[in-house]
Amino acid sequence: MEQWLDGLTGWLGANPQWLGVAIFLVACIECLAIAGIIVPGTVLLFAVAVLAGSGVLGLGETLLLGFLGGLLGDALSYMIGKHFHQNIRRLPVLRHHPEWIGSAETYFKRYGIASLLVGRFIGPLRPMLPMVAGMFDMPLLRFIAVSLVAAAGWSIAYLLPGWATGAAMRLPLPEGFWPQAGIIFGTLAVIIGLSLSTSIRDRRHGTRLIGALCLLALVGVFLGWPYLHDFDDGVMTLVQEHRSQAIDGAVVVVTRLGDFRTQFFLGGLLTGLLLVVRQWRHAFFAAGALMGTAIANGTLKWLFARARPEVLTDPLTSYSMPSGHSSASFAFFLVLAVLAGRGQPPRMRLTWIMLGCIPALAIALSRVYLGAHWPTDILAGALLACCVCAISLTLSQYRQTLPALPLKVWWLVLPACIALLAFFATHALPHALLRYQY
Repeated sequence: MEQWLDGLTGWLGANPQWLGVAIFLVACIECLAIAGIIVPGTVLLFAVAVLAGSGVLGLGETLLLGFLGGLLGDALSYMIGKHFHQNIRRLPVLRHHPEWIGSAETYFKRYGIASLLVGRFIGPLRPMLPMVAGMFDMPLLRFIAVSLVAAAGWSIAYLLPGWATGAAMRLPLPEGFWPQAGIIFGTLAVIIGLSLSTSIRDRRHGTRLIGALCLLALVGVFLGWPYLHDFDDGVMTLVQEHRSQAIDGAVVVVTRLGDFRTQFFLGGLLTGLLLVVRQWRHAFFAAGALMGTAIANGTLKWLFARARPEVLTDPLTSYSMPSGHSSASFAFFLVLAVLAGRGQPPRMRLTWIMLGCIPALAIALSRVYLGAHWPTDILAGALLACCVCAISLTLSQYRQTLPALPLKVWWLVLPACIALLAFFATHALPHALLRYQY
């Protein structure tokens, strides 16, 4: 396997004109029914993304090719399921491995549309769920709409890390960048690994442990950020090197979702709706997580008073660490993810948490892209939000586990929050573009 992968990457390195085709095809195969299980597409995607980031393809091109390839894989899988229906079980491969389609079928029957969004990030389910959706005659337009959203998030989550790695290896970064990056990502790997292990085993005090780990890491960031200067400078250099006016507008739209006013009204809307429908404990959890994060963020900014990067033409007057956009967005989307996972198995709860982190991470990274925050600022903001959310969840479940929200409540909460997010994302965009121009 390693020799085959080395040979493929070596050939693509010598023939970079085929790299775009390779990204498209690998993304398609990774999302194609049956083939996505057999072929190690995740490893291949990372490898070709590293090559793309080394200067062959821009980030936008790489993500677009992965997005289109994933859409094609979804479409082919859906058509296979639509054509064969129940006879698909008689195919030679599935006849010998009935568990492949069995798990996807159970998942689809239980979660419906949500299974296509969540299952996109679960390896064995990703290529099979579109086929199952076709097998059960899911309406085509509905499938296309869900596939567009799922493929967009998936291409970012699976291609961005590899592309960034390739770009970082190409640029002349500060001497201490890689050791410091290793310390940061190693610490995050330990936290995530212990959190996953505790959550999957459904330990009684798992939430408290996660909160304690995030708190320790947060203290480490605040004590160690003066010694992580090379990491901050290196990431900022990498990001600013690849800035493009063509995508500045889209990034500003994303960053607007983390503005204080946006998050203030979002938090008030979510808490207010939960109170209106008499979900008292859920409202207590949401209010505690959101208000606690906001208060802690403001206090820490005042205590540490770290200066912002000198990138903006119109520097912001407030302090930099921790990032308010990062902490507020992680707090809000983590609250939604925790509420969505109530009453579900541990693996499903973890998947909702992962999905909630995607929009929050996009908002946080937009601050680094625009030069408004250092990378350690957004890291501190994310850790702060995770810590406060864990504390708030622990308090709300002190005597009894937080139950699942009724479906009718979600039909009230989600449309209202999405409408408010859309309003703030588009409101006063011209002013935001002038503010963040470089």
